[in-house]
Amino acid sequence: MIHVRRTRHERERLLVIGAGMAGVKLVEEITGLCPGRFAITIVGAEARAAYNRVLLSGVLAGDVAEHDIDLNPPEWFRDNRIELLTGAICTALRPAEGEVVLSNGAHLAYDRLVLATGSSAMRLPIPGHDLPGVLTFRDLDDVAAMRAAAPGTSVAVIGGGLLGIEAACGLARRGCKVVLIHLMPRLMERQLDQRAGALVEAAIRARGIDVILEAQTSAIEGDGRAERILLKDGRSLPADLVVMAAGIKPRTEVARSGGLEIGRGIKVDDRLETSRPGIYAIGECAEHRGVCCGLVEPAYEQARALARRLAGLAASYEGSLTATSLKVSGVPVFSAGDFEGEGAEPVLIEDAEAGIYRKLVIRDGRLTGAVLVGDTADAAWYRELITNGSAVAAIRGALAFGKVYAEAA
Repeated sequence: MIHVRRTRHERERLLVIGAGMAGVKLVEEITGLCPGRFAITIVGAEARAAYNRVLLSGVLAGDVAEHDIDLNPPEWFRDNRIELLTGAICTALRPAEGEVVLSNGAHLAYDRLVLATGSSAMRLPIPGHDLPGVLTFRDLDDVAAMRAAAPGTSVAVIGGGLLGIEAACGLARRGCKVVLIHLMPRLMERQLDQRAGALVEAAIRARGIDVILEAQTSAIEGDGRAERILLKDGRSLPADLVVMAAGIKPRTEVARSGGLEIGRGIKVDDRLETSRPGIYAIGECAEHRGVCCGLVEPAYEQARALARRLAGLAASYEGSLTATSLKVSGVPVFSAGDFEGEGAEPVLIEDAEAGIYRKLVIRDGRLTGAVLVGDTADAAWYRELITNGSAVAAIRGALAFGKVYAEAA
């Protein structure tokens, strides 16, 4: 075996497994902080270059073109001397040899390795889950299959979280007959309180989407492809297309093959380093302090922190504030922090006719959580107050009316 020793003038080899939003953000940050320091290779499993998954719902609805969701044009990678390998699946990690193995048999050596393998969409383990016509909502192939559904197609979307709602609304806009089935008593229970969830449900129903809560799917049936779904309570619903949006699972297969410590995700410390020195993990595949993030902003915060460390600068990641800011069925929604606020003081404002709802949670004189529906203009300000732990006693009476009013009070 021939061993090649790098000269001291040769660049360090930085290998990033995962060409999604977290992996590309990391590389963008590194090229800005220390251009030319690393010889960078990015390996992506999908056949096309990295794209913005957040905008998949826009592609489904027809509001965004596919080419508009690309993160960077091919020339960006070329100009920054970054090798991008698409359609390449990493099948094994060999830390002792300092290399990974790809599905095409190639061996890639590294000095520093970053795992940004993301997550996979969960398929419910029920009869019929693998029938033709049963999809997940994870990538452009899923979107293409949904866009092929003709107007009038009966569609069942399983899962009333953000992805399920976006899939249901996108398909309804395409003229499909959509039913949204959710196991929990309210939609988006991880991001919204009961009242906010009810307002979002009303907005969805106004689009002609049927919503069934506290319902469990027991089977998918059909002669060769999906035709109907069965609920645990005995109901049968027509479904020529079924979209499972019932959660995601961190992709840990590569890390596991290399003997890295795994919990729900790939375990990392505040340096975002795994149990093996020189190997890091960020994004949906990583587990930090027992938490796996499923949102873009925490993944970007991890990417920024790791980029600084790799550039030789002081940085650590201590976790992210859980916050969501989006439009659900055309309705602006924001939530952050401990919005349930058990045992704390809630401040509530609602204008039912205008569809505006605000809930602020105050604990020990500080804002610790917020939910906004219909008007999210002050979302960034509330988030800043929560993140900084700012005292709000002096503006307590004006807090719910927003930043401008509170500052003028």
